[in-house]
Amino acid sequence: MSLSSAGPAITVRNPGTGRELGEVAAMSPEAVAGVVDDAQEGQRAMSAMPAHERADLLRRVADLMEAELEDLATSLAEENGKPLPQTRGEVEAAIRIFRGYAGEATRLFGRQIPLDAVPGLERHLAVTVREPLGVVAALVPFNYPVELYAHKAAAALAAGNAVVVQPPAHCPLTLVRVAELVTRAGAPPYAHQLVTGRVEVSQALAELPGIAAVSLTGSTNAGREIARRAAGTLKKVFLELGGNDALIVCDDADVDEAAQAVVLGRLARGNGQICCAVKRVYVQDGVHDAFVASLLERTAKLTVGDQLLEATDVGPLITEEAAERVEAAVGRLVADGARLAAGGTRRGAFVDPAVLVDVPAQSPAFAEEIFGPVAPVARFADPADAVRMANESPYGLHAAVFTRDVSRAFTLARRLDVGGVVINGSTALRAENLPFGGTKDTGGHREGLHETVLDFTRQKTVLVMEAFG
Repeated sequence: MSLSSAGPAITVRNPGTGRELGEVAAMSPEAVAGVVDDAQEGQRAMSAMPAHERADLLRRVADLMEAELEDLATSLAEENGKPLPQTRGEVEAAIRIFRGYAGEATRLFGRQIPLDAVPGLERHLAVTVREPLGVVAALVPFNYPVELYAHKAAAALAAGNAVVVQPPAHCPLTLVRVAELVTRAGAPPYAHQLVTGRVEVSQALAELPGIAAVSLTGSTNAGREIARRAAGTLKKVFLELGGNDALIVCDDADVDEAAQAVVLGRLARGNGQICCAVKRVYVQDGVHDAFVASLLERTAKLTVGDQLLEATDVGPLITEEAAERVEAAVGRLVADGARLAAGGTRRGAFVDPAVLVDVPAQSPAFAEEIFGPVAPVARFADPADAVRMANESPYGLHAAVFTRDVSRAFTLARRLDVGGVVINGSTALRAENLPFGGTKDTGGHREGLHETVLDFTRQKTVLVMEAFG
């Protein structure tokens, strides 16, 4: 990709200081179409590449990323706003993901289907084989761009597809560097390309007939629009969308561990900008006050500031506008009757971690997905009520339950209408070898090493007549 390939420049800035970091082009739909046309050549090269060579390519990418880990982590922290220790962990996860998909590239198994189950077909043989879909468009969000890019791009290449990646407009520079490493690792020409820009680029990728599948991690509104535009060409669409994840603290829970899960799973992780972060906290009456006291004590110890300092817990949000939206959401919760017990002050793109208590469970603001370091706490009397309130959300990504009762844990987990339940831990947990995704407005897709590589292939059935004489 040439950064001068049509369109005005998008200036990338450090969200905390405003310092200019670089520029990328805002590509036109016509320029995107040219990239997709070129990708057909890359697709033919990837499809012809043996599985062991695809695996070797992905391992070389991982090795090159590992050699530049600190530079990539620093670049990501500077443009994204997450504290450096967290961006370092994100790049490490991406390296693992590339190596994981290298293994999956060699495990795209077909099946032999017994035709003697059908009268009259006993002497015939049927097998299935896995083939690549075509060119995959990977639409990457700003909050964990390197990790989520890896899940999409590495999976596409592992399955023998070409991939066209749209990095997030606010923080594309680290992925520009990763793309250079993919080329250096020996990817065929046009097999791995970036297209930079804003919503017009996403819409073009969804509509172009040369794209076989679109994988999006983003908001529910964005997912609906991409799905609508993709329907015209009947391409596959994989959506991982919004969440309003509930953490339920029962009266037999370890309240300190539960409070720590809220801090690490919301206030001090990703600056609160995580789809599976703890966004609603329901605490049973018997432990409510002890839980809130522990949460406030831990929140007071968090350091807000320069994301490039190792000691920082919470950096700036991705933009000042994003911080303003969080500030306004806190105001709506207070207007609905909640009490602001800590934080909530905004300074530019920084928001002090906020804890709100006495939150009315029916507050419209409580039902919203707040994308920032905010922990609203509501009470409940019976665990069944907590499950009911959690399920009333239109989203269904993750939930968490804190209890020492194993039977209660499994009972509540079964009743929660979500894609994943964490017992005695934070909702903000994602391991690359687990299926990750949700229900309802979160979208029905599951992303993970074993799932995505299969999603990016199609099955072909081959029949051999009279194979058994």
